[in-house]
Amino acid sequence: MKKFEEKTITTETIYQGKIIDLQVDEVELPNGKTSKRELIKHPGAVAVIALTPERKIVMVEQYRKALEKSIIEIPAGKLEPGEEPDKTALRELEEETGYGCENLEHLISFYTSPGFADELVHLYIAHDIHPILESKETDEDEFVELIEVTVEEALQLIKEQRIYDAKTAYAVQYLQLQGLVGKE
Repeated sequence: MKKFEEKTITTETIYQGKIIDLQVDEVELPNGKTSKRELIKHPGAVAVIALTPERKIVMVEQYRKALEKSIIEIPAGKLEPGEEPDKTALRELEEETGYGCENLEHLISFYTSPGFADELVHLYIAHDIHPILESKETDEDEFVELIEVTVEEALQLIKEQRIYDAKTAYAVQYLQLQGLVGKE
């Protein structure tokens, strides 16, 4: 038995969507009592840190309906069925930014909201990026503007809450810890 395990008694699917599914589980708690858990099931996602030769971070600005505002983020996207995360990372980098890369390195994977969702984000860093000749088109319902910023500028965007998501803040802090602040 796993420590503090909650055993599922029943599962009721409430909604099945294009990106997420919602279910309500009745669970038996470690003390024998029961409770309900509202859970979001997600296929997983990738996010990519891409640095230009000038050490600028390639980002995109896009409108996020859940927040009712535009924010600046690193390129990211959800896994397609059967698609390996590294392939998704390359695809999203190309689609959202028009850049390809010579080497893609997996840094870490992390859960975004483990209290209610199983979304696992795989964070990569793209080495030796270059513009691709035949840029792939973004999704038909996706509108983005390409932005390239220094780590210092990204830190300021975090303070201004223009970078306002965990994956991008994590990426900027990773670069800061790697000593890329103030280097030209």
